[in-house]
Amino acid sequence: MLKVIHLKKFYKYFGIMAIMIFSFYYTEKIALLMRKKDPIYETIEVIKQDSNINSINAKITDDYIIPGLNGLAVNTEKSFQKMKSFGAFNKYYLIFDQIKPEISLEDNKEKIIEEGNPKKKGVAIILNPSKEIEEYFQQNNLKASLLITKDNFDKNSFFEQINDDSNWKATDDLLNSINQNKKICLLNTYNEETCKKEKKYLVKPKLELTTSNIATIKSKINSGSIIKISKNAKLEDVKLLLKQIEYKGLSLKTLSELILEENTLNS
Repeated sequence: MLKVIHLKKFYKYFGIMAIMIFSFYYTEKIALLMRKKDPIYETIEVIKQDSNINSINAKITDDYIIPGLNGLAVNTEKSFQKMKSFGAFNKYYLIFDQIKPEISLEDNKEKIIEEGNPKKKGVAIILNPSKEIEEYFQQNNLKASLLITKDNFDKNSFFEQINDDSNWKATDDLLNSINQNKKICLLNTYNEETCKKEKKYLVKPKLELTTSNIATIKSKINSGSIIKISKNAKLEDVKLLLKQIEYKGLSLKTLSELILEENTLNS
């Protein structure tokens, strides 16, 4: 008899749960149908195909890679929820999902990056420590990435900091401690094996400004250029370099911004 009572209770609770699940499912279906009839939702569905942006595959040549660029696909539900709170359709409130390219830097980290994707319309500058040049960048609020060791690491640095220490692990740990490790390796004679093992982004700039080649560097600047500033470079040459970048209509980006495949073209 006790067993029968327990079975009856079980079936009773099971029935209640089934009704609740069905009710929830049915309510969601009705809500979805109602959303789809909303003029804002209908407009998003109509324009989304023309608003989507195709991904761009990374370009691989032997051991080298130019990073790709994520595609952008309209997220109808999120876009609708955002616009609904304003009560009207507005294309500037579209929300996009990032779509990874078929050939991606993320799947080819053993390849070496010499330049970023030209679609980003930017240039990255990598500074060696130089008080004069660093101060100029800070005073003019100019983006750059700074090569550091554990000795000149600064948790409050104005710059994006890139590990350039022969004691690589120690500086990597310091960057990890402040959540500012961009996982980038500027390749040199002592870190290549470690960087590949740790699956870091491998960077070897095509261009390096020295004391005597400003004219050559200026002629070679293009969208996607990564330019290393040598330890003995002169500030006046750096200023000429910056003017040329501005003249070409390119923006300064940190190294991580330039090489990563996240698409910010519509942000």
